Amino acid sequence: MRRSSGRRSSVPRVLFDVNVPRPASRFLTRHTVQFADQRGWRELSNGDLLAAAEEAGFDVLLTADRNLQYQQNLTGRRIAIVALSTNQWATLRAHQDHIADAVDRARPGTYEEVVLPRPRLRRRSMPGRRS
Repeated sequence: MRRSSGRRSSVPRVLFDVNVPRPASRFLTRHTVQFADQRGWRELSNGDLLAAAEEAGFDVLLTADRNLQYQQNLTGRRIAIVALSTNQWATLRAHQDHIADAVDRARPGTYEEVVLPRPRLRRRSMPGRRS
């Protein structure tokens, strides 16, 4: 059964690509989240993953694969793609509102890259050195 280009329900369905840390699902409290590997889709190529996600009725694919837009023809896709600039947990946790907002904005067939600034690294002082 194919889904229409509109959303099925008021609760968007989000598929996490295997490269997005699972704990990030806690940021999406207004969404139904499932994981690609949980559905047996770990080994699917990007094109097959997009097709399977659309067929299963997902509204958004959340990924950290920023090359997806160059590797796949996204014209005519029903699923929205939100691509994160990093999958580093500290960065994702620090910018959870940006991620949730991007998923909320996602509309069928759109692609959005969420560029997240990395947290500043603190320099460790070395024993015997003056700061």
